[in-house]
Amino acid sequence: MITETLSLPVGRQRSVIPGFGITLGLTLTWLSVIVLLPLSALFIKTSEISLERFIAIVTSTRTLHALQVSFGLSLAAAVLNLIFGTIVVWALVRYDFPFRRVVDAIIDIPFALPTAVAGIALTSLYAENGWVGSLLAPLGIKVAFTQLGILVALIFIGLPFVVRTVQPVLADLDAELEEAAASLGASRWETIRRVVLPAILPALLTGFALAFARAVGEYGSVIFIAGNLPGQTEIAPLLIVIRLEEFRYADATAIACVMLLASFTLLLLINRLQRWSEMRGTGA
Repeated sequence: MITETLSLPVGRQRSVIPGFGITLGLTLTWLSVIVLLPLSALFIKTSEISLERFIAIVTSTRTLHALQVSFGLSLAAAVLNLIFGTIVVWALVRYDFPFRRVVDAIIDIPFALPTAVAGIALTSLYAENGWVGSLLAPLGIKVAFTQLGILVALIFIGLPFVVRTVQPVLADLDAELEEAAASLGASRWETIRRVVLPAILPALLTGFALAFARAVGEYGSVIFIAGNLPGQTEIAPLLIVIRLEEFRYADATAIACVMLLASFTLLLLINRLQRWSEMRGTGA
């Protein structure tokens, strides 16, 4: 009997499904057409203006304030979603209560709801004559047409990203590990800090990054409740649309480039932190 040994190149593994070259080529082609080509066009359009003009556009008072509102409130909304989203996940996974499936389904409403509908609903609810706004007005709290209203809208659209990212990870975490830690004398806080949190930390960071990315680019639900006052409640995506309506395309692409680079840098840092937490958790 003659035995033949097939040697594969280093780094390649035999697959029962052929077509690695075709699938990789289609993947790179699709990625280039859908992602890389539009981003390249954005930078090419921005390069048509001089460096002095670019700096003048992105450092103007109106642009800086719009960027501050967008990124600052997006980070705040992502942090709040991270905290309260984790609490929601804990309740859904660790406890069985009436209408739990209904609550679990409600989490997905921001996914399916058109952003314009969400903006109109939130504005009607938090306006001074709305159900919630009328109760807050006597207390001197104004939500609609303020930065607080923008924060509420960003929390609304970002919560499902945290919940749906962390929920399967926490569900796969064996509750016996928590019981074992408690039997060894660990307090509830020590159990959460040493057992639960390290296991779900990568998922938490992923959910935070997704919620932040969605909030930065959110437009439809924000413009209704923000009031869109320049220097007060104007967000960067709205300023880009305004510049496009004024046929100032170079100005719009310059602001978009700043948003893209800032978002990419923050997401890269979050991704590196996520990889570090995964390596620390596996002991690599």
